[in-house]
Amino acid sequence: MKSIIETKNAPAPVGPYNQATLAGNTLYVSGQIAINPENGEMVMDTIESETHQVMKNLSNILAKAGMDFENVVKCSVFVSDMGNYARINAVYSEYFNDDTAPARELVEVANLPKYVNVEVSCIAVK
Repeated sequence: MKSIIETKNAPAPVGPYNQATLAGNTLYVSGQIAINPENGEMVMDTIESETHQVMKNLSNILAKAGMDFENVVKCSVFVSDMGNYARINAVYSEYFNDDTAPARELVEVANLPKYVNVEVSCIAVK
């Protein structure tokens, strides 16, 4: 049995998917990009502000499911330029404790939705 998790505090899906799906005690969060859910605008002035917005969107979806970053067991990070790795990683690391950080991959891809620089999805367990 699964349930759909949806919050107005994260961007609405732009296709045939949901923000997150809860199956049992496992939450599968769709990839988030730097759309500010308050005004629908992209946050792309710096890679740091873009990454923070992505992480805020993830946080709001996790919160709607009664979870937070401590519940995250796996993240997938997609970037348009591996040259931004250190800057993205510096922001990303602010959201996780080094000792309990989730498994993760960070992959450079040719393009991302709306031509953003970073997209993150995650899996969390309650």
